[in-house]
Amino acid sequence: MIGVRLVVFIAIAVGGLKASLLQFPHDFKFGAATAAYQVEGAWNVSDKSINIWDHYTHKHRDLVFDRSDGDVACDSYHQWQRDIEMAEELGLDFYRFSISWTRLMPTALSTVVSEDGQEYYNRLIDGLLAKGIQPVVTLYHWDVPQRLQDLGGWANPLIVDWFAAYARVVFTLYGDRVKTWITINEPLIVCDGAYNGIVAPDFHDAEVGVYLCNKNVLLAHAKAWRIYDEEFRPKYKGQISLSNHLIWYEPASKADKDLAALAMEHCAGRYSHPIFSKEGGWPPSLEKFIGEKSIKEGYRRSRLPPFTNEEIELVRGTYDFYGVNHYTSKLVRKPKPGESVSGWPMSGSDELGVVLDTRPEWESTTSWWFKANPKGFRKLLVWLKEQYGDIKFLVTENGYPSRGSNLEDTNRVRFYKDYLTQMLLAMKKDNVNVIGYTAWSLMDNFEWKDGYLNKFGLYEVNFTDPMRPRTPRSSAAFYANLIKTRSLDTPEQSSAYTVWIVIGSVLALVVLCGALYKCCKARSKKIPDYESVAMHNDLNKKKLMYN
Repeated sequence: MIGVRLVVFIAIAVGGLKASLLQFPHDFKFGAATAAYQVEGAWNVSDKSINIWDHYTHKHRDLVFDRSDGDVACDSYHQWQRDIEMAEELGLDFYRFSISWTRLMPTALSTVVSEDGQEYYNRLIDGLLAKGIQPVVTLYHWDVPQRLQDLGGWANPLIVDWFAAYARVVFTLYGDRVKTWITINEPLIVCDGAYNGIVAPDFHDAEVGVYLCNKNVLLAHAKAWRIYDEEFRPKYKGQISLSNHLIWYEPASKADKDLAALAMEHCAGRYSHPIFSKEGGWPPSLEKFIGEKSIKEGYRRSRLPPFTNEEIELVRGTYDFYGVNHYTSKLVRKPKPGESVSGWPMSGSDELGVVLDTRPEWESTTSWWFKANPKGFRKLLVWLKEQYGDIKFLVTENGYPSRGSNLEDTNRVRFYKDYLTQMLLAMKKDNVNVIGYTAWSLMDNFEWKDGYLNKFGLYEVNFTDPMRPRTPRSSAAFYANLIKTRSLDTPEQSSAYTVWIVIGSVLALVVLCGALYKCCKARSKKIPDYESVAMHNDLNKKKLMYN
């Protein structure tokens, strides 16, 4: 009987363990995201002024792959009610969107606030709250006012105060209702992307411009965080941080281990260590590397501008959680003779002297820079915990691209299952404190230099129709069910577990039958092979009489 119980226990335990690993905590939050320039449209409605993407797409149309722009995009400025309906259909706990700096403050300065811009975001925030959906608001998602860009943009130290003033206006207007804030979305792309010619304003100054931008972005974030912490948190009890674009870099071979570690510091550390580490300041290994390299190149000092002690203290600790945007992984290796090392952060790094590659088994997508590697997501989350301690992590972007009209987006559904499974393993096996997850994106939108070619939406948008109708994909149904059940244990998987339990039960029955057979066989050895028990008893009596 011990064997029977063991088999039954194993069968049930295996199914139960898998189900437990696929279950999210009851207080885990699910959301979806968009960004102002990518969905709002209405680029010149009312008193809105132009931002760098308005300027970029109008002046350099050939630099967008399909020569498109965000002038109309999803027309969310007019169709915000439909956007709220979609969020409600999915059952979202929160909807992450960004505020357009130039829509709210047409002069880019805090002296003028647009009534129309203010009212648009009031309607959106109030509409979400009426449906029980929390707004998660991003202050800056790549759309700096062109007026400020003409003055140097993120390379100008004055932008720190300009951004702080903008943040104070937004907190004043919406802080009573918005409880979660993102200051800046993906500073890696804001700086490294912009100064490597990947996104607007499309500069090419990776030697100096990147690092000036890097420092100013961190100081701007820190000032905005301090303003909220000191002036608004006591009243509104919200939380605030920034969202970092994080690529998982792993060594192509054991010989590349140190290079991969340096690449992680170059990508994640420059925008994380000053904020999330206990000591603050630049990552020591990277600071040393760039400093020594700068001197060899003939510079009198490091191209990475130093922080003063006051600046280190201003920036250090300015977080309530870590915002994680993650899509893909890369292999780090030394270049072969004559091989290009340009294209940071996706293809290579002139600064580090490395090539960024991929493994052949990683799944290709419709985006040139994006191969799916779910296990890299777990490794990244574990690395973050090891670097910055047991803090809260909020996944603020994760999604999958496709092209054309595809309502049956099975690849996207598989992507979400695989990446969410790895995230759950990080949570349950590695004890990483992930508190929420954001799907990118709620709907198809203008994907920067890709234009409308690559689509990330849970909802498909018909951009040829002036009304921009939205239609749910299969991934929307999957995500809605995930949110409802708080589990990745889908009906198909439940059926699979049921099969295993049935198999286990059959095995248990086989063991039981075997045990009964052995028992009967053992008993038959003790009882003579008589025709009946009665005959056996009669013979025993006769033996007693003769004795």
